Amino acid sequence: MNDKPKLTPRQQEIFELIQRTIARTGAPPTRAEIAAELGFRSANAAEEHLQALARKGVIELVGGTSRGIRLKAATLRTVNESRRTPDNGGLLDTLSMTLPGLEQLSLPLVGRVAAGHPILAQESIEATYHVEAGMFAKRPDFLLRVKGMSMKNVGIMDGDLLAVARVREARNGQIVVARIGDEVTVKRFKRMPDHIELLPENEDFEPIVVTPEQGDFELEGLAVGLIRNQFLN
Repeated sequence: MNDKPKLTPRQQEIFELIQRTIARTGAPPTRAEIAAELGFRSANAAEEHLQALARKGVIELVGGTSRGIRLKAATLRTVNESRRTPDNGGLLDTLSMTLPGLEQLSLPLVGRVAAGHPILAQESIEATYHVEAGMFAKRPDFLLRVKGMSMKNVGIMDGDLLAVARVREARNGQIVVARIGDEVTVKRFKRMPDHIELLPENEDFEPIVVTPEQGDFELEGLAVGLIRNQFLN
């Protein structure tokens, strides 16, 4: 059986556009952006192609948000048994989502981060996940469990695992992981002349303003993909 869904040329084009947009901005494109980029007459035409991609299992569509598109590997299958341990609250100790012959990544899942310690310090790592490299638009360095709904309008939900590539610089508009003291947050990055703003994608949340006087701010990485928490069930 062929595990890889067969896409039409147009579907492949849209799928690659989604990957590029996530790699560039950390979030998927809207239907209108897809239509404009690929020359469709309306966003409805883009929606029809997205529905087809969803039926083939390569993306998932999330209702209630204009950017509710998630990369998904429906053909992935677990090849190792996962273990649950009481030490990590029942989290999966190792999760394998791989296909034979494809490159695999071993990614640490970062939990609570102590102030003054590197984000990938051993005491911050809750588990290790083995996943197919092709799930992500850019190679990630670690996974972060999303807490809260401050980014719900771009399809990043509480409990999701955010794939993060380590960076020290970001462009305006990109979705980043930032640390302020021992608090790690996922927000959209905006650099102003005299401060940095970390912007939520949820009208119920306020922006976080970071001034030069705050010595406890650190940019930890750039969002490059998402794993839905359904893979943990």
